[in-house]
Amino acid sequence: MKGSSNVFIMLILSILLSSCGNDAVNSSALFEIQFDQNEKAYNQQQSLSITIIDKKGKGIDEVAYTLDGKLLTEQDGNGAYTLSLADLKMGKRLLAARITTDGNTHDISRDITMVASAPPTLYTYQVLESYPHDMQAYTQGLEFVGDTLYESTGQRTESTLRKTDYKTGEVLNSVKLGDQFFGEGLTILDDKIYQLTWQKKTGFIYDLATMEQTGTFVYGSSLQGWGLCNDGTTLFKSDGTEKIWTLSAATLAEQDYIEIYTHQSKIKNVNELEWVDGKIYANIYQRSALAIVDPSSGAVEGVIDLKGLQDQVTQHDELDVLNGVAYKGEPGILYVTGKNWDKLFKIRIVEN
Repeated sequence: MKGSSNVFIMLILSILLSSCGNDAVNSSALFEIQFDQNEKAYNQQQSLSITIIDKKGKGIDEVAYTLDGKLLTEQDGNGAYTLSLADLKMGKRLLAARITTDGNTHDISRDITMVASAPPTLYTYQVLESYPHDMQAYTQGLEFVGDTLYESTGQRTESTLRKTDYKTGEVLNSVKLGDQFFGEGLTILDDKIYQLTWQKKTGFIYDLATMEQTGTFVYGSSLQGWGLCNDGTTLFKSDGTEKIWTLSAATLAEQDYIEIYTHQSKIKNVNELEWVDGKIYANIYQRSALAIVDPSSGAVEGVIDLKGLQDQVTQHDELDVLNGVAYKGEPGILYVTGKNWDKLFKIRIVEN
């Protein structure tokens, strides 16, 4: 009898589980989100006319739309709605519809892939000056405070935070990281230096005047620590993917992120970051190029081709890729170097 009861219970559970699974399947079998433009990707200059296709003639009492979890509208009828894409960030946005019919609700969704509205403007460079740079420095981040250049270097057992005289290359002060840490990007805000490490999900905070470590912070959902910059109130952090995260300056908690896209595709391996006149300049790892990024949307507005710079430094076995960009407040001028380069270049950016 006990065995029969168990069989009966299992049968009931099987039916219930099967019913739950079918509900999810039935929603997409009954209804579909339709766009007036059926494209692989969209941009901020477009708008979408949206309707719900009632595949089985069930009738629709109400439709509630959400975008990335935020309510857009609730309305009766077939769900006809026009969505402006003007303020949408780059990447995949999730449009969801909750459809009410005969007292039942059905949830369906559809991705909207956003890309930049136009091809990026192309730039090249002119070398204005070159300065000595420590060839042993595996450069990960650069930032000026006045005429003083601060630098973060990588490699386990060799990672440092440095204060340098950029014109002579002299290291004025240096702090060595623990052997377990691989130094990454840095930024300076409110007399504090913030330095990332690569895979340990740990960042360090230093007093700008003394370079003494005053605290640490941990990463949230971002994968790793790569590049860092700030706009005066918010920190921006790359993690080696197409994402740039925004961090609260007060708590260093990750608040949101943008995804970096051109008019055609996403840009992966976003590395060193620099804030330049309202834009993020992002070095793309293993490419001699900087992407000029809209920090509100992630759209790539320009690309600076820096090919040829690496050929102008001493060639040696440890020489590695371009990495390290700093802005000193001089319009149109950047300071760039690379991993184990013996030169820091002052360059003018010119449209190609």
